[in-house]
Amino acid sequence: MNPSESLTLAFAAALLAGLVVKFWLASRQIRFVASHRNAVPAPFDRTVALSAHQKAADYTVAKARFGLLELAFGTAILLGWTLLGGLDTLNRALVAWLGDGMTQQLALLACFALIGGLFDLPFTLYQTFVIEQRFGFNKMTLKLWLLDLAKSTLVGTVIGLPITALILWLMGAAGSLWWLWAWTVWMGFNLLLLIVYPTFIAPLFNKFKPLDDVALKARVTALMQRCGFAAKGLFVMDGSKRSAHANAYFTGFGAAKRVVFYDTLLAKLSHGEVDAVLAHELGHFKHKHIIKRIGGMFALSLLGFALLGWLSTHVWFYTGLGVRPNLSGPNDALALLLFLMAVPVFSFFISPLFAQLSRRHEFEADAYAVQQTNGQDLSTALLKLYEDNASTLTPDPLFVRFYYSHPPASERLARMTMAGAAP
Repeated sequence: MNPSESLTLAFAAALLAGLVVKFWLASRQIRFVASHRNAVPAPFDRTVALSAHQKAADYTVAKARFGLLELAFGTAILLGWTLLGGLDTLNRALVAWLGDGMTQQLALLACFALIGGLFDLPFTLYQTFVIEQRFGFNKMTLKLWLLDLAKSTLVGTVIGLPITALILWLMGAAGSLWWLWAWTVWMGFNLLLLIVYPTFIAPLFNKFKPLDDVALKARVTALMQRCGFAAKGLFVMDGSKRSAHANAYFTGFGAAKRVVFYDTLLAKLSHGEVDAVLAHELGHFKHKHIIKRIGGMFALSLLGFALLGWLSTHVWFYTGLGVRPNLSGPNDALALLLFLMAVPVFSFFISPLFAQLSRRHEFEADAYAVQQTNGQDLSTALLKLYEDNASTLTPDPLFVRFYYSHPPASERLARMTMAGAAP
């Protein structure tokens, strides 16, 4: 068996195995959540209403069932792009129309993104205007949704086209170590985006106003000073115009860091609970989770670029994934697309390791918040957020281990109970 056939077989086997495992895990989640729908778990039976618990169960099951449809469709599309020759056909058509060169390569990437976006549209619309609407979370109008789509497409084009063109140019002009130069450019671009996003991009989609609650502002400022954290400002975002889900987050990097509260969060939590949620986020900075994640992203992306640099020089990489490489022109865009499609298929099986690391970070941030604020406030805030976001209290344990980046409520509150913060 030659390398091309080996890659085809390995890709097909990994794609099928991943599909089977994902269907099995989702089916377990659906059955487990549904079987616990009619009773609130003992640790929460005094604080969570049965109606709220049942809403969370129904919401979780609805999303999981819809996810199965998305999974089946996405797998079929991936197979169509690769082994069934879809990408090869698109590439050949663009070469015949535009000839070889940078224009054709950029057109290939743009057409691929456009077609993929069109395939995703029905699912996005259904998720927003059927599932989210049914459970009372969607606040968007079709007009706002279309406006967001137009803005995100424009921003993606303005930002993505130059960086993509630069990477394609490096692939063709920087020699055998092009991948190292491309990695350097890509990392610099991501760091720049962390600084630019909160000031120039996020305001295109949402309104941000300074936090004007004097008492809460004083409380939050004191907490940040106590924790040795400095931010450029405290802002409230009009998240309620799109969704009823509540959240708070840090954005930016270095001196451009901002603290952002959803208006929905401030409407649902007391000052002490907001304080506790913010302390949790500060815990991520205290334990250097953000720096560690950025460092991990640097390392993994370097490995990825190096692997792409090696694979892109082998004809079997293209033919093994259903594409005939161009004989008289560059194949850099083809290599990028095939790599981006193939890597998730193989890396899926190690994703639980990253989920486990993320859950560990959440536990550490919770512990820090309990030390810095009232643990009771953190417990009640988490319960409110789980309830308001309709997060199930009874997820399947194996599904959690495989997918959850945040620990389920029962595990988080059990840890806080051990630290003396029982709800």
